[in-house]
Amino acid sequence: MSGGRRPRSFPTPGSGGVELVPSSFFQRDPLRCARELVGTVLLWGGCAGIVVETEAYFALDDEACHTFFRPSTRAFVERNPVGAAYIYLNYGVHWMLNVLVKDGEADGFVLIRALQPTEGIELMKRRRGSDEVRRLCSGPGKLTQALEITNRDHERNLCADPAHCFNFVADGAIQVVADERVGITKAAHRPWRFTLRGSSFVSRPVKRRMGRIGRMGHMSRIGPKA
Repeated sequence: MSGGRRPRSFPTPGSGGVELVPSSFFQRDPLRCARELVGTVLLWGGCAGIVVETEAYFALDDEACHTFFRPSTRAFVERNPVGAAYIYLNYGVHWMLNVLVKDGEADGFVLIRALQPTEGIELMKRRRGSDEVRRLCSGPGKLTQALEITNRDHERNLCADPAHCFNFVADGAIQVVADERVGITKAAHRPWRFTLRGSSFVSRPVKRRMGRIGRMGHMSRIGPKA
């Protein structure tokens, strides 16, 4: 992977070395969760991939978030714990995988936009009908097709099942770049899209760099208000 060292290992579902991202990770605001999920590994039913792109959405005052105009989404936030999967069908075509986050004041979602496939690649190829590994999960609709994520996974607890979870991977070289959100018409200017610096597996190139952080470091020129 360009832009940094490759993580030292890629855990597989069911392996003894898997360290699940706990529910406490998601008990924080959407911005922090979105940027710190970049570089983790998403495990899903025999397949896995490094999260290389995410977006943050706030439950309040964010016109692009479903809570702004869907009462059913507001009800979802109320009844579900942090780490719950929020799955919806985008434009009647592609399923989208989001994770519910809450910190008591700034609740919201993290949209998983792209992965770098690491396990179950042949299965992903069959599901996607493509042999180009770089494009298997380079978009939120592509990755749900590759992992076979559908509405049956809606409200799945992603902090309780070792076969469907996020996993920490230690790598001090990870750097995260902030950019404007993409694929939306409302509040698209907000720099709440986060990508793994130098990754060729993201859905779209970075338009303009708004800041850069390390795995747990400080990010410049970004905040919850934009």
